[in-house]
Amino acid sequence: MNWNAVRALVRKDLKVVFQNKGVSIPLIMAPIIILVALPVVVAVLAPTLGDMGATGSAGGMLQGLPGSQAALAGYDEAQGFVVYVLVYMLAPFYLILPVVSAMSIACDSFAGEKERKTLEALLYTPTTDGELLLGKLLSAWLPALGIAWGGFIIYSVMVNLAAWPVLGRVFFPTTMWVILAVWVAPAAAGLGVCATVLISSRARTFQEAYQLGAVVILPVLMLLIGQVTGVMVLSIWLVALLGLVFWAIDATLLWFGRRTFRRSKLATQM
Repeated sequence: MNWNAVRALVRKDLKVVFQNKGVSIPLIMAPIIILVALPVVVAVLAPTLGDMGATGSAGGMLQGLPGSQAALAGYDEAQGFVVYVLVYMLAPFYLILPVVSAMSIACDSFAGEKERKTLEALLYTPTTDGELLLGKLLSAWLPALGIAWGGFIIYSVMVNLAAWPVLGRVFFPTTMWVILAVWVAPAAAGLGVCATVLISSRARTFQEAYQLGAVVILPVLMLLIGQVTGVMVLSIWLVALLGLVFWAIDATLLWFGRRTFRRSKLATQM
């Protein structure tokens, strides 16, 4: 494996990505909305949520959620409502972040090269098929991982600020969220990268690759729907299992991609 060649491919792709406003703007806006705006909204609504808790409305709603009694033990009704929103309900939103970031960059991978008419030069670089594929994967996975981990730090600060009027103390991050950030988020980014790069290598335009790659976000959306509707409440073991499933899918996609990726096929699409 020629790691110098792989690093050169990663640097080239990252330079192109961050010069492309169609890719870089979503990478900036998504973290702002999910990690900053949503906790601020909760902070603004905190007094109202306290009133709901005083009347029993918030508590009645939480009691109907599976697993909520154990997850929110030790909190009063107003505090439980805020903790449920910030710790449990917004967790799937956080997972959407590395997936969407990885998708945005990966869609610009081979499909973007085709649109910019630079694919031919890329195919004639002195690299093997495996090095070329690895370079494309890393150029999307590493920024998505950086956004996920940096976002986790930002979210930790914003959540504690948002919950301070109700809780009056620092309570975040929880063990579940540490596992989510360290174990699940990299796997979720890998899922978005592996699937989207394979799709991008077959798609002819960035838009086509992005539309086809959107299917990757469905598992996270299902998790989000389950949380919002109260079908389930995330736990440490459920989050750990989710990460294991994601990593297993990543390994399968990597194996399939390595066996099927051929630059000769890409040459026929120029």
